Amino acid sequence: MSWLLKEQLQKVVAAERGALVYAPGSRRSMALVYPNTYHVGMSNLGLHIIYEQINSRGDTACERLFLPDKKTLAEYVRTNTPLLTLETQLPLYEFPLIAFAVSFEMDYFNLLTILMLGKVPVLASERGDADPLVIIGGPCATFNPEPLANFVDACIIGEGEEVIQEFLDSYYDSLEQGLAKEELLLRLAQIEGVYVPRFYQPIYDDDGTIEKFERHSAVPIDKVRRRYIKNLERYPGQTVIVTSETEFRNMYLIEVARGCGRHCRFCMAGYCFRNPRVRPLTQIAEGVKKAKEFRAKVGLMGAAISDYPEIDQLCQLILHEGLTMSVASLRADSLSASLVDSLAASGHKTITLAPEAGSERLRKIINKNISDKNLFDAITIATAAGIPHVRLYIMVGLPEEGNQDIEAIVDMAHNVKSYMESLGNKGMLTFSINPFIPKPFTPFQWLPMAPLEEVASRLKYIQITLKKRKGIEVIIEQPREAYIQGVLARGDRKLGEVLLTAVLNGGVKGWKKALKIHNIKEEFYLYRTREETEIFPWGNLNMGFEETYLLAEYHRAQAGQYTPPCSAGCKRCGVCK
Repeated sequence: MSWLLKEQLQKVVAAERGALVYAPGSRRSMALVYPNTYHVGMSNLGLHIIYEQINSRGDTACERLFLPDKKTLAEYVRTNTPLLTLETQLPLYEFPLIAFAVSFEMDYFNLLTILMLGKVPVLASERGDADPLVIIGGPCATFNPEPLANFVDACIIGEGEEVIQEFLDSYYDSLEQGLAKEELLLRLAQIEGVYVPRFYQPIYDDDGTIEKFERHSAVPIDKVRRRYIKNLERYPGQTVIVTSETEFRNMYLIEVARGCGRHCRFCMAGYCFRNPRVRPLTQIAEGVKKAKEFRAKVGLMGAAISDYPEIDQLCQLILHEGLTMSVASLRADSLSASLVDSLAASGHKTITLAPEAGSERLRKIINKNISDKNLFDAITIATAAGIPHVRLYIMVGLPEEGNQDIEAIVDMAHNVKSYMESLGNKGMLTFSINPFIPKPFTPFQWLPMAPLEEVASRLKYIQITLKKRKGIEVIIEQPREAYIQGVLARGDRKLGEVLLTAVLNGGVKGWKKALKIHNIKEEFYLYRTREETEIFPWGNLNMGFEETYLLAEYHRAQAGQYTPPCSAGCKRCGVCK
């Protein structure tokens, strides 16, 4: 055991405001793990929300654990110290219940690393009654947990505020009854929103696709239905622990809305976290008062902050309290001058917008109803407010994309920059460009990714072409990593052995070697158009849609037809029926 590591963790907790530390033994213990660094994990509002929910029970002490940075990790290895939690510096393996919050596919490698370094048996099949129970929640667990199925005992499907309470009630009751692990898991599998992978075994066809899932006779016949909070007002979505060591330095995060009804066809979050719900201004105002107590900047969180019905009043409230503010996302077609003025008054120098595609033709296919005029109007408002810089998010490799659409990205850059200059704006125009990944539970889930070589070539062309113009910068995500994400996002249970071998061979660096060892072809997951009747790896899950809804949206995309946003009384997708 390294005392240096314990002291480091104690210093982190001492610098926080809002952390809860309970004496060992005073409550049942549970580890909440974010499979990335403290800096990244503590920037995740979902982690704060679940931490508060667990601790609010009165019978459970929730302790956090994060992936150590490289230097600290080396000290763990050198001293043979198992990974320790923040609150009481206990080894991970001592916790009977370990919950991972999984937001990104590339963190799958970190999840296995944490189990190994925490001295917890990695494979669920190797963990007995005396070993920890390992569960996962978060976006990745919701839309496709199958690549992690061999490592976890249970998955929380959907939003966790309510289901975690039911899960813990059933778990503790099962322990008191002395149930064996198999019996305990069967009981947990009866809870709506809890998926226990071992009770749903995939049977493969000769071509590698899934022929069917064999379900345990004791689990519900229907697919595991996603849980979502119908009344957000019951669960304040706000920062619980304030710390300066996050991506949002000394910022108090407040969720103003959850879910999105814009129907952007590429966006997993827009489908898996539907329906759109907004918090009352009175509740958000309480959060603003807490932010003032902490003397923190207010960070507004939601799918599209500018869509919040009372955004102008909220901005005035924040500034009236003498606070500054930041936002998670903006839409060019719902931007108000009041919101932009408030951002400028808060010191913002960049406005971030997401047209996603250069051509309006492609925007129709992906149902991103943003016109070039919307972009120019937003830039006009920002420039008038004193915000000089513009950042635009774009994807390459979208469905039906051709060379003309790549030229449209270049043209957009030149046109936007020229328009900025015509306004007297000498700010920087930044294009952040990422490869498109067709995600589960979206209308594009049947489609392949565009070939890696083609996407890489197009990204390089955009970068070289725009390099010639002063005042434009292009930031590109490395395509190779995006294609690993593509495999993991749409992959099946066979990828578990690949992940484990990769981690044993250096993590992401060992990915290709692991694929070769297990004779798994990336192309099968990346470049194959799925039959409309194919059973997907995520076929045991139900996001609340009618069976035909996503397929109908897929056909509408092929026809370039627009789908309007969710509206009151709408029943078309089935979530709100």
